[in-house]
Amino acid sequence: MVQRQFPKPVELLELMQFKKPELNGTKRRLDAAFTIADLRTIAKRRTPKAAFDYTDGAAEGETSLARARQAFEDVEFHPDVLRPAENVDTSVEILGGPSALPFGIAPTGFTRLMQTEGEVAGAGAAGAAGIPFTLSTLGTTSIEGVKAANPHGRNWFQLYVMREREISYGLAKRAAEAGFDTLQFTVDTPVAGARLRDKRNGFSIPPQLTLGTIVNAIPRPWWWIDFLTTPKLEFASLSATGGTVGDLLNAAMDPTISYEDLEIIRGIWPGKIVVKGVQNVADAKRLIDHGVDGIILSNHGGRQLDRAPIPFHLLPTVVREVGKDATIMVDTGIMNGADIVSAMALGAKFTLIGRAYLYGLMAGGRAGVDKTIEILRSEIERTMKLLGVASIAELEPRHVTQLTRLAPMPRSDA
Repeated sequence: MVQRQFPKPVELLELMQFKKPELNGTKRRLDAAFTIADLRTIAKRRTPKAAFDYTDGAAEGETSLARARQAFEDVEFHPDVLRPAENVDTSVEILGGPSALPFGIAPTGFTRLMQTEGEVAGAGAAGAAGIPFTLSTLGTTSIEGVKAANPHGRNWFQLYVMREREISYGLAKRAAEAGFDTLQFTVDTPVAGARLRDKRNGFSIPPQLTLGTIVNAIPRPWWWIDFLTTPKLEFASLSATGGTVGDLLNAAMDPTISYEDLEIIRGIWPGKIVVKGVQNVADAKRLIDHGVDGIILSNHGGRQLDRAPIPFHLLPTVVREVGKDATIMVDTGIMNGADIVSAMALGAKFTLIGRAYLYGLMAGGRAGVDKTIEILRSEIERTMKLLGVASIAELEPRHVTQLTRLAPMPRSDA
């Protein structure tokens, strides 16, 4: 029989420790976030629908994005046992310099619309974490502003080739003068993808007030206060605004972009140059043979061609065909540190995060971006320890199996 007694007050005090309340609302929210999905939930709650959907959405039926995320989930790890990895080294060398983690921040457009700190928060957080930050051609902070926010870290610049070529050339020259060390020459945006959420929300640059936006803004006054009391949005590459994001892209981009443009930019740019938006093996081989410093397997976060190839699925074949020493990077669909570990095991030299960074930004500004990096760092370290590897270099293809849901049908021309 269980012996019972009256609880002693001293023993109760030892068992019941009351948590000290956190008065800082941002810190309280972020402390409750344990995954990137948690940050997304907070971001959705705090950001007007049109701005959130611009970040969260993709092209047409959003199939490309869903498949890219599913591909990372459809991974089976193969850990080694009795191989201690108490302390893991997450650092890598990429494009001639160090990164404390095997990922950097991808270029994102119109970032200050998501949260007013925008690229300044992203660049500052990246610098503090020792990882690269990439500024988009369509960023809302100047090249010089990003350099000021991350004066001693690695800054990269993403370049679109515009109809007015001199705009692109001028931006590349400015970034080089500001000390940016790598240029991402982006090739997957000859025209804008059909981003239907933006059209349905009437999302425009600058934001236009409608009855719907006003109703949606009522529970989110902080966003509008920030937007209306901070400097006007400025776009280094756009001479005029007014219209949907798709309208602006179609007015600015040039579908005639070619290898000739790549050669001109190579002549302008003194640092490393990588091509972003590669989606097949033949183009990967051709570009590496052409002498670029690296390629980024990417379908633009699913925001351009829907039903595009899945970058993570392309990775092993591209690495095999172009050689394991080539600099192959991957983005699109990364939502967990385990996704990054998977890509590195299959031969990627680096990865880039876009939406994950923006979810953190919307959830808590600079502190939210720091939280994004902290979450991914902890997931990478934990996954490596559980796999029994002490450094990124120890990751090998044998550690990962890609499980396949979509098997291609035989082609008639095969």
